[in-house]
Amino acid sequence: VQTDKRLQSLNIWLREKVGLHEFTLTDLAGDASFRRYFRVLTQPHTYVLMDAPPEHEDCHPFVDITQQLQTAHINVPHLHHLDLEQGFLLLGDLGDELYLNHLSRETVKLLYRDAIDTLLRIQTINPETLPAYSHALLLQEMNLFKQWFLERHIGLELDYVMNLTLDKAFEQLAQSALSQPQVFVHRDYHSRNLLLTWSSNPGVLDYQDAVRGPVTYDLVSLLRDCYIAWPNARVEAWALDYLNMAVERGVMKETDSKTFLKWFDLMGMQRHLKAIGIFSRLNQRDSKPGYLKDIPRTLAYIIDVSARYQETSELHELILTHIPTLYLNP
Repeated sequence: VQTDKRLQSLNIWLREKVGLHEFTLTDLAGDASFRRYFRVLTQPHTYVLMDAPPEHEDCHPFVDITQQLQTAHINVPHLHHLDLEQGFLLLGDLGDELYLNHLSRETVKLLYRDAIDTLLRIQTINPETLPAYSHALLLQEMNLFKQWFLERHIGLELDYVMNLTLDKAFEQLAQSALSQPQVFVHRDYHSRNLLLTWSSNPGVLDYQDAVRGPVTYDLVSLLRDCYIAWPNARVEAWALDYLNMAVERGVMKETDSKTFLKWFDLMGMQRHLKAIGIFSRLNQRDSKPGYLKDIPRTLAYIIDVSARYQETSELHELILTHIPTLYLNP
C-alpha cells in the first residue's frame, strides 16, 4: 500500500511540480537499498526518477556529491528537479549499458583505461568535506562478515580462538587502510555502477556514500570486482599502471610497488569481507537472495590474498577449515 501511495505521489509530482504531462514510467533495476528507480519516457527526452523514501534514505549527500563530481567533469546524472522532502529526484538518463555486460577479454583494456582515468579525476577532488573512512567504520564493515555470513548464514558457532583470529585480522586490515594516502573515495566503484556511454565514458552511479579514505579502495573495487574476475597477474599490472599515473597526476607521492600492492591486496580483503557480509544480510534480512551467487568469487579473492601475508595467515586457515566447500569454488 505504501508503495502504491508513493507511486501516486510520484505521478502527481511529475505532472504538477515538474510540468510533465505525457509520460510513462518503467521500472529500472534497483540497488541494495530502499531506493527505487524508474525511467520516465516522454518526448523528446527520457529521465531517471529516483524514489528515495526520506524515512530510510537521506538524499542530501547524493546531491552534494553529484555537484562536486560535476565540477570535476565526471559523467554523473544531471539534477533536473529535486524534492528532498518527499525523496523524489528527476535525473538525467545515462542509459543502462552496464560495464558488466560489456566487459570481455577484447574490451577490458579500453573500458578499464576510461574507468581508471575517471577514477584519477575523482581522486583529485578535495575530500575534506566528506566523512572519514574511520577505524570504527572499517571494523564495523568487516564485522558484517562475522555476524551475517559466518554466524547467521552458515551457522558457525565462533569460539574464543576464532573470534580472536578474526578480530586480529580485522585490526591489521584496518591499520593498513588508515596508513594509506587518503583521497576522495566513491566506495562502490565497480562494473554495476559504471555505464558505457557514447561520450565522457563511463557514466558513474551510486556514489552517495563517498568518504575520505584509502587511495587503493576504489581501484581494488574495480579490478577485483565482486561480479567479474580477471587473472591476478593482469590485475597487478593494471594496479601498477595506476600507481604510475597517480604519482604523475599528484594523487599520491611516489611509493614502491611492493608497498602499494600490499595496500591494494589488504584493502581488497577488507572490502570483500564487507561485501560477503552484505550479500548474506541482503538474503537473511531483506529476502534478496540474488547476491549469494557472488559469494564464492568474492571469497576466492580473500583466500588467495590471505595466503600471501603473515598478517592474514590465521584468517586464511580459519576460512579453509570452517567454511563449507560449496563457497570455496567460484
